[in-house]
Amino acid sequence: MRIDLAGRTALVTGSTQGIGRAIAAGLAAAGARVGVNGRSADSVNRALAELGEGDFVAVPADVATADRALAAVEALPDVDILVNSLGIFGAQPAMEITDDDWRRYFEINVLAAIRLTRAYLPGMRERGWGRIQYIASDSAVVIPAEMIHYGVSKTALLGVSRGFAKEAAGSGVTVNSVIAGPTHTGGVEQFVRSLVGDDLPWEEAQREFMLRHRPQSLLQRLIEPAEIANLVVYLSSPLASATTGAAVRVDGGYVDAILP
Repeated sequence: MRIDLAGRTALVTGSTQGIGRAIAAGLAAAGARVGVNGRSADSVNRALAELGEGDFVAVPADVATADRALAAVEALPDVDILVNSLGIFGAQPAMEITDDDWRRYFEINVLAAIRLTRAYLPGMRERGWGRIQYIASDSAVVIPAEMIHYGVSKTALLGVSRGFAKEAAGSGVTVNSVIAGPTHTGGVEQFVRSLVGDDLPWEEAQREFMLRHRPQSLLQRLIEPAEIANLVVYLSSPLASATTGAAVRVDGGYVDAILP
């Protein structure tokens, strides 16, 4: 299977590290011009240096705020592929999640993606081609007890994706969400340690985390960012032209009894 995205321009939000950076690298390897986004010019420049070869564009902008998101649109006014990868997560007891915490998670994890979709979908429809994706999570369907605010924000993305897919119906633009499972990033390593402690070697700590906190996984290991990126690149391509309104899983699988 050969994926050719030459001539296409992509924007990947939150792409200075982790899953977002892997997606940016994958799209560029397929020939796309890729906007690398982060909140500061320094973080974007560091990511560009680490990404190396490829047609990358620096897009420093805090897209989680309405006014600053305009900077991203000004930097890349015409986008063919929008990947809403920006997101935050963290463990917090359910009864201690404040109204401000809930608002912050929805502002960053949900509203940022909605704003950019509103900005770019009209141009995609006019050109008769486009790809919009939302990086959701298995936490959207199996809400974690230790971070329900995160899980609910990802559940919201599934609805947002399906709704905008209907808005784009018949236009040549596809809109999908990607249900990503627990992924091996620097932030997740810290999260795992916060739950299982620092005493175990990393491989044992990872297994303990999966056993205790993510027992639904059939893979029984953390997913590598490139494994998420591989699916995103496919969904960004002409080969996925008949896939829209879908929640596509790259989550390591589920034990059937745990599915809702």
